[in-house]
Amino acid sequence: MYGIPSRTKRFAPVTCADTKLGFPPLDHMMETLRGTLEEIVYLDEETGYVVAQVLDEEHRGELVTVVGNLASATVGELLEMQGAWVEHPRYGRQFRIETYEPLLPATVSGLRRYLSSGLIKGIGPTFASRIVEQFGLDAIEVIEKDPERLRQLPGLGEKRVARIREAWEEQREIKNLMLFLQSHGVSTYLGVKIHKTYGHGAIDIIRENPFRLAEDVWGIGFKTADRIAQSLGHTRYNYGDCT
Repeated sequence: MYGIPSRTKRFAPVTCADTKLGFPPLDHMMETLRGTLEEIVYLDEETGYVVAQVLDEEHRGELVTVVGNLASATVGELLEMQGAWVEHPRYGRQFRIETYEPLLPATVSGLRRYLSSGLIKGIGPTFASRIVEQFGLDAIEVIEKDPERLRQLPGLGEKRVARIREAWEEQREIKNLMLFLQSHGVSTYLGVKIHKTYGHGAIDIIRENPFRLAEDVWGIGFKTADRIAQSLGHTRYNYGDCT
């Protein structure tokens, strides 16, 4: 069984996601789970809540069940998750995610699964294998920084490469938004709603006037918007008339 690691320093807080999704409060100390997302068993597209299987890196590659908000995570992706172990009365031991950070796959097989998962439109299992075979662990860097090199592969013409580049940028934007929101205490549950509301440019909109969230996004009130504003360095004085 898993014990509480020595690096644990704080208790898991109750979040908006817990309240709105009907979860009981977490009263366990926060732990870190690092592993590869193997399978999404259940996904609520409205909230971003998932039940998933993760291959735990630190405990002999054991498959464990994780639950919580993984709105932008992809099968094959390496994740570092903060949360707590809980005992579900029906399904047993689960890791309830509070926050997470996506990490790039560290192995060729992991990278192949990551690229073939449907994350990037235009890359299926066949092209994923060809790309990884050609570029190895540099494949992500090639897609991100020099996608024209993909045209070295048979079947990847100008139009397909353009679609791959656009899809990669879209996915990167979503991940950056989720990480940005997490850094300011916003759950991925609300992050899904924010992304659906603002789409491209969400981070710039929030930075410019976080109080728009209270007006535009259902589920975010003035108190939450004000907390985000404080975290971003705004003051109540600047937005004193916003309610």
